Amino acid sequence: MKLIIKQLIKEKGYTMQQFADKLGIARVNLTKTINGNPTKDTLNKIAALLGVHVTELFEPTNTVFIICPSCKKRMKFCCQE
Repeated sequence: MKLIIKQLIKEKGYTMQQFADKLGIARVNLTKTINGNPTKDTLNKIAALLGVHVTELFEPTNTVFIICPSCKKRMKFCCQE
C-alpha cells in the first residue's frame, strides 16, 4: 500500500517544514520517515496531528480521490465491481 502522507499534509494547509515542527522532528527526518518504513507509533502520531484515522494515511485500492477545486478537500470515490 502506498502512503499518502505528503498529500494529506498539503491538503491540511501545512508545508513539510511546518508539519515537521508540529511533529517535533527535523524536516529531513519527516521526509525520511514518510519515504521509508515508519513505525506504527509514528503513523499514529502523524494521523493524530492530521486529524485522520491511521488507515487514511494509506491509499486504498479501488478508491479514487479527487481534490475539490473550491475547498481543497479530498473526496473519496470507491470503485465497486
